[in-house]
Amino acid sequence: MGVVARPSQVVLLLEDDRHLQFIFKYLRILDFGTHAMRVVKSPSGAGSAEQWVRKRFAVEVEARRSRQAETKLIVIIDADVHTVQQRILQLDQALREGGVPKIGNDDKGHVARLVPKRNIETWILCLNGELVDEDRDYKRTREDWADLIQPAAGTLFAWTRPNAAVPRSCVKSLEAGIRELQNSGL
Repeated sequence: MGVVARPSQVVLLLEDDRHLQFIFKYLRILDFGTHAMRVVKSPSGAGSAEQWVRKRFAVEVEARRSRQAETKLIVIIDADVHTVQQRILQLDQALREGGVPKIGNDDKGHVARLVPKRNIETWILCLNGELVDEDRDYKRTREDWADLIQPAAGTLFAWTRPNAAVPRSCVKSLEAGIRELQNSGL
């Protein structure tokens, strides 16, 4: 079994600061320094962050493919009231509209599409051991999100390790996200 090369850069395509804090903490546990991360975040007050991420996705996929250096792309986009599959199909549509070939076998291990249902707060609570409903919006239910992100990132790290036992209380969108991260080679 060979050694997997560490990427020289991880591009983070995100909707907002909470997405950034969450994935940043996770990547720091994996020993990625800030120099290895390039953040592409929806500008505040520029309309729909989810729509902005979808439009930017094609640009970032194409840029990742054209780089000589090993580059990973992690996109985080909330499902909101859609299903995870509908959001993935919207990302695929964004690639078609941008004239970029869809995610294929050459991208496996390089692109992780994380789609929390309903939003990232659902994942943060689930990773902190709370029972959650993916149809409920938890975004404005608490004030201590910043305190919950570090332990959530630690749990995500544990659940993404090979042969990790993920509890049955884990929500489906998070299970899909765990598979995406495991397949990304991080």
